[in-house]
Amino acid sequence: MPAMNWNWKRLAMAAAMAVAAQGAAAAVPLPALGANPAEVSVSGLSAGGFMAVQLHVAYSATFKRGAGVVAGGPYYCAEGSVLNATGRCMTHASSIPVSTLVSTTNSWAASGAIDPVSNLSGSKVYLFSGTSDNTVKQPVMDDLKTYYQSFVPAVNTVYKNNLGAGHAMVTDDYGGACATTASPYINNCGFDLAGEILTHLYGPLNARNNGTLGGTFTEFNQGEFSGGSGMAATGWLYTPAACAAGSGNSCRVHVVLHGCKQNYTDVGDQYVKKTGYNRWADTNNIVLVYPQTSTAATNSCWDWWGYGSVNYAKKSGPQMAAVKAMVDRVTGGGGGSALPAPTGVGTSGATSSSMVIGWTAVVGASGYNVYRGGSKVNASPVAGTSYTDTGLAPSTSYSWTVTGLTAANAEGAMSAAATGTTTGGSGGGTCFTASNYAHTVAGRAYALWGLTYAYGSGQSMGLWNIYVTTTLKQTGPNYYVIGSC
Repeated sequence: MPAMNWNWKRLAMAAAMAVAAQGAAAAVPLPALGANPAEVSVSGLSAGGFMAVQLHVAYSATFKRGAGVVAGGPYYCAEGSVLNATGRCMTHASSIPVSTLVSTTNSWAASGAIDPVSNLSGSKVYLFSGTSDNTVKQPVMDDLKTYYQSFVPAVNTVYKNNLGAGHAMVTDDYGGACATTASPYINNCGFDLAGEILTHLYGPLNARNNGTLGGTFTEFNQGEFSGGSGMAATGWLYTPAACAAGSGNSCRVHVVLHGCKQNYTDVGDQYVKKTGYNRWADTNNIVLVYPQTSTAATNSCWDWWGYGSVNYAKKSGPQMAAVKAMVDRVTGGGGGSALPAPTGVGTSGATSSSMVIGWTAVVGASGYNVYRGGSKVNASPVAGTSYTDTGLAPSTSYSWTVTGLTAANAEGAMSAAATGTTTGGSGGGTCFTASNYAHTVAGRAYALWGLTYAYGSGQSMGLWNIYVTTTLKQTGPNYYVIGSC
């Protein structure tokens, strides 16, 4: 029986891989629909809620209409720590330093790592927290409301926190019992949350279509935007009939972000088709983009604590830049940008203090800007399609993005991020060789879902136990990389 069970599992896995491969092969490029770049918004549940906040704050010039947040928390709540993420940002076991997060937001905006915070004053925010949600508890959402008070007028904020919902996206006609917290994390509470979010963000809407939808679902290629980064090969798009390519810029755009264990592989099309957004979009000319994580991402979550990049909450964060690039494509040029995002961005030629960043030429670009960690590093426009960034620390991981420039020096859309690690330098850093378990006890790494990750770099070290031995090199305060001295 054990052998038979193993064979059945192998056959099931092979079938699943075949289906996945077929879906990837069937995916098409995300279409340029020419939607209105001034009418873009985002919403999400749980990890998607945290990600929605990140996108809204970091790309406030893009997500001008605002954000809907279901069971999320303040911007940069985890501050790069999975312990903060699973502690104060979910259970509220300790207090969230809201004033510090507000200060970080202002500082990053001043440096250009995120958009100016002044953009937020014209946006709207809809917050939802169920009274039976014990995963992301209401005090976390209370702190999110407090955080937004520093940037968004109170009159522009709605906070719904009196419904007995569990940790789930809420509908008025689909899903599990209202108070439950279980897959697919969609609960029937007799409350149309998607409609409430969209109505608050966009104002009075036409009645929703409760019948057969008139638009189309498209499975699109996410690879051209993400290059992996914990994201699936494909995402989903819902396009109302009135918003087909060439219809002009009368259509709005709303990005919908699923929660952990809720991507297409985990729950099929339930989050894409059963959460209530599409029937409102159909009658109100709202294009819906449903980006998807992959099961390679930690618990299928969006990166809101730094499992994939130290720049996860900035504009240069790989997942952040990927979703922004999707919006740029659908709006047909990225919020008025004359140039599309550069593609093929990669790193090479690493030394202990430098890295070469290269990319594919953008038609119409007269030059390029290169950003490291959200901050521009070139003093003058780069004429070619490569740039050598210097002054880096040894054995350290960095992230770069690139934008094109028109002849009038107007900056185009930002590329997806590329990461690279410098080589070791003489005498640089201190090495520690120990079991993965010992590294976590010593505070050099952390464990998540049975795996171990180095603090700072987030590099995967393998299984969390006393048998796997890893050498970590400390290259900065609380920053470790896999390497040797």
